[in-house]
Amino acid sequence: MPNLPTRYFIDLTQPEIAAQLSRNPLVILPAGSVEQHGPHLPVGTDIYAANVISHAVAERMDGLVLPGGPLGVTPMHMPFEGTITLTPDTYMRMVIETCVSTARHGAKYVLLLNWHEGNSASLSIAAEALHREHGMTVLTVQACYVAAELYGHDCGGLTHGGEIETLAVMAYRPDLVHLDRVEYSSDRERGRKMDKLRRTRTYQPVLTDIRTIAPSGWYGSPEHATVEKGLRMLNDIADAIAAEATRTFEYLDEAQQGVAVVQHLRGVG
Repeated sequence: MPNLPTRYFIDLTQPEIAAQLSRNPLVILPAGSVEQHGPHLPVGTDIYAANVISHAVAERMDGLVLPGGPLGVTPMHMPFEGTITLTPDTYMRMVIETCVSTARHGAKYVLLLNWHEGNSASLSIAAEALHREHGMTVLTVQACYVAAELYGHDCGGLTHGGEIETLAVMAYRPDLVHLDRVEYSSDRERGRKMDKLRRTRTYQPVLTDIRTIAPSGWYGSPEHATVEKGLRMLNDIADAIAAEATRTFEYLDEAQQGVAVVQHLRGVG
């Protein structure tokens, strides 16, 4: 594996990027947002989480991390200062055009690594376009849900501004976490009930305001978060994503080869 000083695309030189794409045409696009996270976390929490996990995954999969934002689709948080939202169309164009630019330089595989749930629908449409219209092999991973699966039982679930999100920021910029400023959390039972409702696979209501879930804008228990636990969570999430993404890309390659064989036999393409 090449000894790159960093996996962040914008920190590398043109020759380094050209050589890396020639070795392994994999790019990872972190997807996050700029939105309020209470009095103790920065408004860049989601993009910080996506960036640090993307870099750890890139090290494991030998890829490059594209500049992915930091903005996302987050109108639900607009009642609180500090939130900046894009329209879905603007966000999709940003994702598509960023990845297509790399495709012109040889990138073939795209891993869309998302930490912000409000981006999910837009990312699905963008991923479809990147595959069908531009021939890229695309995989979207909801990193926040991977974190919930691995650490939800120890951290009170995936809560807005709670321990999981605090740990993610601690793994990247612990100086931006202010646990001494935690004053109060919105009712956890209400928050869990509303989050469970909007995350179900079968019934999916549209919520227009984060205060429907948490009147204070956040809920959870971040008080027990530590840098050590944050780094442990980061490595566990990166290991899980890298392993599953590697397998999935292999399956996609096999499937695409099968389609190519069928098309050849039928005289198509």
